Amino acid sequence: MIKKTIGEILEETVTLFPDNDALVYKNRNLKLSYFEFNEYCNNLAKSLMDFGVKRGDHIAVWANNIPEWIFLQFASAKIGAVLVTVNTYYKSFEFEYLLKQSDAKMLFLTNGFKDVNYIKMVNKIIPKLNDFINCYINSDKFPFLRNIVFLGDEKHDGMINFQDLLSLGKNVSDEEFEKRTTSLHYNDTINIQYTSGTTGFPKGVMLSHYNIINNAYFVGKTMGLTYLDKMCIPVPFFHCFGCVLSTLNCVIHGSTMVPIEVFDAEKVLITVEKEKCTVLQGVPTMFISELNHPNFNKYNLKSLRTGIMAGSSCPIEVMVNTMSKMNLKEITICYGLTETSPVLTQTNRYDPIAKRVETVGKSLPNMDIKIVDPKTGVELPYDTPGELIAKGYSIMIGYYKMPNETNEVIRNGWIYTKDLAKVDEAGYFTILGRIDDMIIRGGENVYPREIEEFLFTNEKIEDVSIVGVPSEKYGEEICAFIKPTKETILTEDEIHDYCKDGISRFKIPKYIIFKDYFPMTASGKIKKIELRKIAKKEFEDKEKHLI
Repeated sequence: MIKKTIGEILEETVTLFPDNDALVYKNRNLKLSYFEFNEYCNNLAKSLMDFGVKRGDHIAVWANNIPEWIFLQFASAKIGAVLVTVNTYYKSFEFEYLLKQSDAKMLFLTNGFKDVNYIKMVNKIIPKLNDFINCYINSDKFPFLRNIVFLGDEKHDGMINFQDLLSLGKNVSDEEFEKRTTSLHYNDTINIQYTSGTTGFPKGVMLSHYNIINNAYFVGKTMGLTYLDKMCIPVPFFHCFGCVLSTLNCVIHGSTMVPIEVFDAEKVLITVEKEKCTVLQGVPTMFISELNHPNFNKYNLKSLRTGIMAGSSCPIEVMVNTMSKMNLKEITICYGLTETSPVLTQTNRYDPIAKRVETVGKSLPNMDIKIVDPKTGVELPYDTPGELIAKGYSIMIGYYKMPNETNEVIRNGWIYTKDLAKVDEAGYFTILGRIDDMIIRGGENVYPREIEEFLFTNEKIEDVSIVGVPSEKYGEEICAFIKPTKETILTEDEIHDYCKDGISRFKIPKYIIFKDYFPMTASGKIKKIELRKIAKKEFEDKEKHLI
């Protein structure tokens, strides 16, 4: 196991590969070697020190995949500041909650993202920013917040410009800087990443250097990542997929980071071709968008080799096309939680296609994973559905300022994921869905994942999600949300007929809703909680009338 800090890891990579490209932004004409990247991060780290950032202080970053995000990730780690990642889609209520709950001392932000204007939002929740002397914030609502730094060229009232902050690095000596870096410990909290909050308020997951370095190392090793690889990163940095499995993964293995600032299928294709990327990350919907882009065949993707697909199940047709048409023959599937840094299981890059679509692979090294009865906690036999629990180096320190919630999910060192899963004799895990997503129809347990995977075999279906609808007669009925492939017309009767020959009668969806798009989280997961609301509103009354 690696017992080092992120700063030490970066310094080692610089020693090994000083001239290797570390970071490339083609659209910004930015290319930094590992030596140059490290020098920039060191200067920024010193600037933060001069500005008063101490070991353990929290700094929040609210931005899309811009260079400054990565610089702040590694600069803050070098001086022991805790990086608080902010979801780019947050609106005022969510953001205000995070800013209060995280005790952030500094906030770094851009103008906004898509339809969200961050500047207006900040001025709304902190009125009269320009009244604070020398941009020093003194707010009763946010007692820890002291400064806001704007990541851009223009000036905003009450905010410090990022370039002005950078100029302060010269005030800190190398000796002072080294004293700070050597005082850090690999078990220190270094990230607070907020969960999506599908139940209650989002929780701040505290992760250490040790947690995320080792997780990224083992994931990268399974991918076969080396200093010769170039990784195209279209997934958001604020999520573990971006800042652990992508940026940190690259730095540990000396690979080149090639980020996409805002996901766009064609930008990904262009970037892969121009930069000859060998690695591509993404959730299934991203790969589907890339494969289905009208200009897909224009681009040469032969440089691609490996990558990670995670976030939800992958239809077999998508996996086949990803491996053949995109040349990602060694692509891996990962499963995990933010609370587990994030990966628990991963397929091997040489696993057969069936293992990559039907399972989420085997346990990562040095992790204990088992399937238990959700009610009794007793370990279950092979191929028996139960709750997946895990123990090992990647388990979070806890939820920030939420000891009760922490104790609910971590018991005797084991984290209880609330995910339904099973494991076969070869050690391959299959995720069946969330325990809360399981549908109990007339006493029969129905696992949404099983029905989804069956429906994915229909070539007319691009995406599908299964949820339960309350029923007085059966307890629950099954509802399928289906996104047909482009220029395809599907009917409910076709879906029912397709199911009759493939799955048991009690698993056949009673209700079907066709959608052009699904509500998604910023990390690319379907919001089942929103689908359940839609289905309940549309069909609950019908169920009552059938009694």
